[in-house]
Amino acid sequence: MPNSSSISEFLLLPLADTRQLQLLHFWLLLGIYLAALLGNGLISTAVACDRRLHTPMYFFLLNLALLDLGCISTTLPKAMANALWDTRAISYAGCAAQVFCFFFFLSAEFSLLTIMSYDRYVAICKPLHYGTLMDSRACATMAAAAWGAGLLYSLLHTASTFSLPLCQGNVVNQFFCEIPQILKLSCSAFREVVFLIFSASLFFGCFVFIVVSYVQIFMAVLRMPSEQGRHKAFSTCLPHLAVVSLFLITGFFAYLKPPSISSPLLDLTVALLYAVVPPTLNPIIYSMRNREIKHALRKLLQYALFLLP
Repeated sequence: MPNSSSISEFLLLPLADTRQLQLLHFWLLLGIYLAALLGNGLISTAVACDRRLHTPMYFFLLNLALLDLGCISTTLPKAMANALWDTRAISYAGCAAQVFCFFFFLSAEFSLLTIMSYDRYVAICKPLHYGTLMDSRACATMAAAAWGAGLLYSLLHTASTFSLPLCQGNVVNQFFCEIPQILKLSCSAFREVVFLIFSASLFFGCFVFIVVSYVQIFMAVLRMPSEQGRHKAFSTCLPHLAVVSLFLITGFFAYLKPPSISSPLLDLTVALLYAVVPPTLNPIIYSMRNREIKHALRKLLQYALFLLP
């Protein structure tokens, strides 16, 4: 039985058995990755360049786009390289770095989504106090707290996971180094499982906070006399709620599902749903019902076309 000290690399899950399918998966992943880079890059640039979007809501949206870029850039490039070069290997240090970066961006993003629900709650339920509670200093502090929480959780999880002795080989049944799959290789994962349950409890607390915030938001929106006001409130809240729901449901299922229902196809599908789909769709979800974002993107594209020779 190999132990962790003798393992120099891990073998990731191959996405296909034949060379033709591997190349097909490479081009498919490349298309998804470029779409995510383009969408999040456009959102980031539009928010940074348009003065009308220099508000707390769009400041947090800028941070979300940056986290999405980091999250998808942690997993897909290695999967694309493996598909292109017909290999499965990732070094031990590379696997640890992938776990660290992925969990950093993932936990920071969830912290930011929680903050964004608070921002919407203050904007709709306490509009007279919005300028005081969500001034530039408060927004910067909350964003820094989200990134800091992600860094702390990532350090703890990575150190805890890779300090475990591994005695079940080095085959990771996932297209990237995912903590639940690495725990299946360990001799005793009780400590990390307890830590995951503790973290899940904290995430569930954030989820309850988001739900309570949106219950109060929807109650306040339904009491609005203006139909236009209700429409505008829903147009800013529903995209955020959709992103949170997809992110949480798939993430909780991936990390807390019983081993008895685990299978390579199911694990791969769930991983794609929480690691690849949200970073790709978030720009579309947030811009689809938002006039300010559409206007800023239109101006940005017109400016880019004007600069072309």
